[in-house]
Amino acid sequence: MRINRALRLGVGALALALAATACGGGNEGSALDHAKDGKLTVGIKFDQPGLGLRNKDGSYSGFDVEVAKYVAGKLGVQPESITFKESPSAQRETLIENGQVDLVVATYSITDKRKEKVDFAGPYYVAGQSLLVKADNTDITGVESLNGNKKLCSVKGSTPAQNVKEKYAKDVQLQEFDTYSLCVEALRNGSVDAVTTDDIILAGFAAQSPGQLKVVGKPFTTENYGIGLKKGDKETRDKVNDAIEAMIADGSWAKALQQTVGGGGFTPSPAPQVNRY
Repeated sequence: MRINRALRLGVGALALALAATACGGGNEGSALDHAKDGKLTVGIKFDQPGLGLRNKDGSYSGFDVEVAKYVAGKLGVQPESITFKESPSAQRETLIENGQVDLVVATYSITDKRKEKVDFAGPYYVAGQSLLVKADNTDITGVESLNGNKKLCSVKGSTPAQNVKEKYAKDVQLQEFDTYSLCVEALRNGSVDAVTTDDIILAGFAAQSPGQLKVVGKPFTTENYGIGLKKGDKETRDKVNDAIEAMIADGSWAKALQQTVGGGGFTPSPAPQVNRY
C-alpha cells in the first residue's frame, strides 16, 4: 500500500511538472533557428488601427505588420508562415523571455530599463507622445492644459501617462487599461478627458472615427520603436537590423508607411537611423 501510494504521488508530481512546462508555451531554439525551419512567431498589437490590427476576417494589417512581414522575408520566412500573437504592452518582455514569441513588433519603445531584459533592433520608426481628445473639446490643447484633476488614460506597462504626471501635470488623475482601444472607449463615453500615447497610434484612432476624435498639442517626447528579441541574441539582432536598413533603402518602408498611416492629415516622421548598439 505504501509503495503504491508513493508511486501514485510520484506520477502525479511528474504530471503536474509536465503540465506546468506545457503552459509556458515557450519554444526551444533562437529566432534564427525557427526561421531556418520556415516559421516565426511575431508579437503585435491587435487593436491599433494603422499599426497592428486584427481584422474581422482574421487577417492582420498595419505598419508594424508590414515591417514584420518584410523582416521575416529577409530571414527566409514567407508571410503565410508567420504566426501573429497578441502582445499587450505589459506582457511584451515576458513573452520574449519565455520564448512565446521570436520577435515583438508592437509600437515598442526602446528604453534602457527594457534593455535590461530584452534586446532591440532598430529603431524602425521615431514617434512622439501626444494627446487624443473628443473633437468638441476646447479645454485641452496640449500637455500643460491637463492640470485641474483631469482624467488621463493610457495602458498598463507603458510609460506615457506616468511621464505626463511626473513632468507636466502633477495633479492629473491616471486611468490605466490593458489596451488603447479600452482607453478610446472610455474617452468616447466621457469616463476620461484624454488618452495619451504616441502620435502615430492616436492618429490611427482619430482616422477611424472622423469628426469624433482629434489629436492635440505638439509631440513632447521622442519614442524610438524597436523590434524586441531575446536578450543576448546578437546574431538575430544584427540580421533584423540589416532587414530594417534594407526596407528603408529599397523604398518598401516609405511605401508601407504611406499605405497604413499616411492618410487622414497625419505626417509621419522621416526614416530613422538604425542604432547598432
